[in-house]
Amino acid sequence: MRASLIQIAVDPYESADSRRRRAAAMVRAQRGADLVVLPELWPVGAFAYESFADEAEAADGPTFREMSEAARDAGVWLHAGSIVERVRDGYAPDEHASDGYAPDGHAPDGILYNTSLVLSPAGELVRTYRKIHRFGFDKGEATLMGAGDELVTVRLPETTLGLATCYDLRFPELFRGLVDAGAETLVVPAGWPARRRAHWTLLARARAVENQAYVLACASAGTHAGVEQSGHSIVVDPWGEVLAEAGTDEEVLTVDLDPASVATTRERFPALKDRRLGLETPTVIR
Repeated sequence: MRASLIQIAVDPYESADSRRRRAAAMVRAQRGADLVVLPELWPVGAFAYESFADEAEAADGPTFREMSEAARDAGVWLHAGSIVERVRDGYAPDEHASDGYAPDGHAPDGILYNTSLVLSPAGELVRTYRKIHRFGFDKGEATLMGAGDELVTVRLPETTLGLATCYDLRFPELFRGLVDAGAETLVVPAGWPARRRAHWTLLARARAVENQAYVLACASAGTHAGVEQSGHSIVVDPWGEVLAEAGTDEEVLTVDLDPASVATTRERFPALKDRRLGLETPTVIR
């Protein structure tokens, strides 16, 4: 299984439409890969809080449309990173839309979410994931966006993906829940700041080791609203070995994975079977 992580640079002087077109060209260039991953909030910038409302879009909005064509042209599964999603009253992108909807399928009109989009090689939107842990404490994303409350997995022909986003990486219970739901490859798009780069690589390796799963952690490069980005997208195998790591500039990281190594690692070192403490499992979207 070949995975390509596109560590796209966010330039505050580049329009979102221009960046979408550029990202689409980079996705198309990955023909031959099985899975392509983009970073968190790359159309607007993860720290560009003042632009969130203006740049918000529906799950089937301009980013989806551009990425749909690119995924179809390249013939790849595409984790299109995340967008600032503005929910339209009564609108759900598909029957597996993540969280935030009342039993009648409605959500408060205008609410914003940090929403990941996963597209099939046919360009169809097959899953959305709304970020559960919002960063910022009492400002920024934490006050501007709603929180997701569902775990989301996606079954690919070669592996099952477990979805998380950036700050989620600091909360191991989320990943335990994903593994319990069948995840073998954990995908983490991010807009991680350079000043906490050491945490980024440490946590990515920790999540791989403790869950005996691949971790594909795709960060962004450049600067978001004056916040330098970490770069250093990283691919970690189920034993915690770093298979590839990017630098700080815009870069495409391509790695061949062996999905069977997840089962092999868990069989040879069956630590997960020795768990004694569990959690109340939230709803899982498969």
